[in-house]
Amino acid sequence: MAKRDYYEVLGAARDASEEDLKKAYRKLAMQYHPDRNQGDKSAEGKFKELNEAYDVLKDAEKRAAYDRYGHAAFEQGGFGGGGGGGGAGGNPFGGAFEDIFEEMFGGLGGRGRGGRGPVGRGADLRQQVEVTMEEAFAGAKKTIRVPSSVVCEACKGTGSEGPAAQAAQTCPTCQGAGKVRAQQGFFLIERTCPTCSGSGRIIKNPCKVCAGQGRTQRDRTLAVTIPAGVEDGTRIRLSGEGEAGLRGAPAGDLYVDVSVKSHPIFQRDGANIFVRVPLRMTQAALGGGVEVPVIDGGRARVTIPAGTQTGDQFRLRGKGFSVLRSAARGDMYVQVAVETPQNLSKRQQELLAEFEKECEKTGRSSPESEGFFAKVKEFWDGLK
Repeated sequence: MAKRDYYEVLGAARDASEEDLKKAYRKLAMQYHPDRNQGDKSAEGKFKELNEAYDVLKDAEKRAAYDRYGHAAFEQGGFGGGGGGGGAGGNPFGGAFEDIFEEMFGGLGGRGRGGRGPVGRGADLRQQVEVTMEEAFAGAKKTIRVPSSVVCEACKGTGSEGPAAQAAQTCPTCQGAGKVRAQQGFFLIERTCPTCSGSGRIIKNPCKVCAGQGRTQRDRTLAVTIPAGVEDGTRIRLSGEGEAGLRGAPAGDLYVDVSVKSHPIFQRDGANIFVRVPLRMTQAALGGGVEVPVIDGGRARVTIPAGTQTGDQFRLRGKGFSVLRSAARGDMYVQVAVETPQNLSKRQQELLAEFEKECEKTGRSSPESEGFFAKVKEFWDGLK
């Protein structure tokens, strides 16, 4: 019986786009899938025919050959047998339908389109390290203990008592693929092989120390370099310092999360530092100079002008935090808070009372206060 035209099978025009072909195939594949038509040989035949047609037309080279030569392009082994109707091994879920499945669900098991990735790669690890603000400013070296899997010293990571080349054999469960497939209703599920853990091979004579895993559990001590200018929450990646891989596979990575302690004096905002400096009322009124600390351990003198108010801010250029991977530094901002005196002695009370009387006479020492209450008086007068 002559094969039907592939475009006719899919119900698509010969100039249909790849997306139109995919939509047409998906619609009919759902309609004629064996799970929805159990015992219907006609539906099963149509489903295989759909797979064969889409397997050719989804491939640009095969489609071009088909458009020019028709079914003859795939006879006598052309294009590896062409649309064989169901993919490798006669699997009715293979080929085109499996491509649709992988696109929809991302290729379960991490297989993807590039074939199997590195099998047995060690897991990535995370560790947290806490540093002071001074250490974050200048940089530091910190020592951390990491509970991890390391390469087995007895078998050098092979997992075998003898030479790995002689001891390993192809896994009988997955035939070396590292993955097994099982049909669950409408879907084909792909999982890591439980026998070989995805390596595709098994060990004849497992190492007695690591039981064939090629790795053992042990705490490790590592030195971590904290760069100057690091911020709270920065993550440092140490390549290959994670768990050892299975039977000689690559190790994972170690990610170190940096936590910066709060400081009793300084507050940081990016590369800038803020310092709140309380001033006595007389200091703020008369002016003068104060010494403030700098994050690098030095000191800086700030000139306070007479009449300074709470909230006034003074900028010290280049006295801020170090910038990550740069020789630059931010700025430091000194924020003033004028402190009201407390626990006054009798003499201090007398002096302040005398001072208040003088202020009332001149009426010029507190312009903001006087201006406010003048507006309040106008407001009340207006209500009358």
